[in-house]
Amino acid sequence: MSAVAGTKEAHEEDGEGRGTGERSADESVERAAGRLAGQAAGRVVGEAAGRVVEQPTGQAAGQPTGQAAGQPTGQAAGEPEGGPGAGGPSPLRLLLSRVRPHRGVLVRAGLLSLAGSGAGLAMPLMAKHAVDAFAADRSPAGPLVALTALVLAGACLSAYGRYLMSRTGEGVVLRARDQLVGRIMRLKVPAVDRLTPGDLQSRVTSDTTLLRTVLSSGLVESFNSVLMLLGTIGFMAYMDLTLLGVTLVVIVGIGAVTALLMPRIQRAQLRAQESVGAMGAALDRVLQAFRTVKASGAEERETAAVAAAARHAHDRGVSVARWASVSDVTMAMSIQLAFLAVLGVGGARVASGSLEISSLIAFLLYLFYLMGPIGGLVEGWTGLQSGLAAVRRIDEVESLPGEPAAEPGAVRQTIPATPLGVTFQDVTFGYGDERAPAHKGVTFDVPTGGLVALVGPSGAGKSTVFSLLERFYDHESGTITVDGRDIRDWPLAELRGSLAYVEQDAPVLAGTLRENLVFAAPDAEEKALTEAVSRTRLDTLVARLPEGLDTAVGHRGVTLSGGERQRIAIARALLRRPRLLLLDEVTSQLDAVNEQALRDVILELAEQTTVLVIAHRLSTVRHADRIVVLEDGRVRTAGTHEELIAGDDLYRELATTQLAADAR
Repeated sequence: MSAVAGTKEAHEEDGEGRGTGERSADESVERAAGRLAGQAAGRVVGEAAGRVVEQPTGQAAGQPTGQAAGQPTGQAAGEPEGGPGAGGPSPLRLLLSRVRPHRGVLVRAGLLSLAGSGAGLAMPLMAKHAVDAFAADRSPAGPLVALTALVLAGACLSAYGRYLMSRTGEGVVLRARDQLVGRIMRLKVPAVDRLTPGDLQSRVTSDTTLLRTVLSSGLVESFNSVLMLLGTIGFMAYMDLTLLGVTLVVIVGIGAVTALLMPRIQRAQLRAQESVGAMGAALDRVLQAFRTVKASGAEERETAAVAAAARHAHDRGVSVARWASVSDVTMAMSIQLAFLAVLGVGGARVASGSLEISSLIAFLLYLFYLMGPIGGLVEGWTGLQSGLAAVRRIDEVESLPGEPAAEPGAVRQTIPATPLGVTFQDVTFGYGDERAPAHKGVTFDVPTGGLVALVGPSGAGKSTVFSLLERFYDHESGTITVDGRDIRDWPLAELRGSLAYVEQDAPVLAGTLRENLVFAAPDAEEKALTEAVSRTRLDTLVARLPEGLDTAVGHRGVTLSGGERQRIAIARALLRRPRLLLLDEVTSQLDAVNEQALRDVILELAEQTTVLVIAHRLSTVRHADRIVVLEDGRVRTAGTHEELIAGDDLYRELATTQLAADAR
């Protein structure tokens, strides 16, 4: 369950299922997002937090365990070890598809690195000639000069080749991040509701960074190491076939043991990356409700929960280090054992006169030169496993159901147009969890123009109406028409461009006040901006801010009051100039003066467009042209305030209760 969803649930008074409550009826979203949430949060954070909660747990400490270890964990537990997406394209194929656009540069970089490394292959041979020159009492100047030139040329070629690989790796990372962020922005709401922001951030940051590593020390380095290994073996064969046979017997035997370790390294690397994402999710959960944590005195418990996730990531990282160390030591040991074997056999042959001492020295130099290619293979294989794990986690997000991208030329509604009418006809919808459906045959009309209010007890299905109109979710049966047109026939960008939605918790983004106001209408003129500020009574706020509209409002608008955030959200909606305005309890945090002013604005807007409002305050809805009363996922009745007061017991009870609350 996502941290975002948990936060939304805490802020929503009428809990009919937004945030954590809203689950997709789309089975593909349910399966894919559930698997991802279970893998990234349930299996890791749940286990980590479970270790911490041996002490008594309050709501803060217990929450990660409950959230993470719920249904998603069960889903994850039943998966094959390969994890989500195991039935799709192989991770190697996915990785190669990302590398393919850069193959030209990578080939050049690889050839340069190979040439630089290849220059070193001649060094033992030049050393042999220098030793022979010394033994024959000749000048070694020629071999030594050639040796120096080879060293310098090899260093320059290798440096430039590595630079090209690093630059290309940065390009691959940039492209992957652009694509992944774009995909996340297009994910369906149910999928994001079931994921954790921290894990998504980890996939965009650390997992994409590993793609650069796999290019430099994975694919290219492994390919070069293979060629260098073959070249070295060729020179060793030229020097002495008997000693080469001794070397290969030792190295191949120990190499087979190392190959058996690679699957363990791959699994450990994948789990380590999952645990890092889960740790980010645990931390993000705390930061999303930072003030609540402090007000609840839950700092120690939350610190312990995040620390447990960090320890879990540490344990997984140590596991990777352990297996990688075993692999490295095993290969290094193979060289050392081969050295001892070659020294013994070669020394005996030198003593017998069948092998020159210079040839034995050159062969031993080549033997130590093998450490580079073999180490490069091991490092490249390990890096490749990291890259495969990373590309698998990236692909898991990209394989989630997404919304269609806006067609070229599709634009947001920017000019006044006729108001939209809405019709719900026998609409049913459920969030896919164990609760009863949120809508059970909902039927009502919203005529074009005017003010229509939705009222009812918590859980009646009011906010679900807005979610279905914005197509955050798709209804299961029945018909929803907007402007006489089936809502499924509307291009998504056109539909949302005609609507403006003011949420109950009135989110404000980090940035300036101006950026928040024009967020939904970036091309708004200064005159329209000034008018929206004035109508929502934000001019006093603008006047007291040190830089006016260009003042930063802090993360999530922390420097603003709840009422100011609500008015900013409403001003943002006004600038959008919608054909249908959706208002979810927009006066809940306003004082009496600003509430009255905002009601006047709403009534004024209702003369120009269609306004659909969810409200619990009687003062907000009593002047509505039509009031729709929802109860238990059905429309109980509809009418004006006077008609409902006279004819409906539930509305009369709600009105009487609310009127008493207003009086207090």
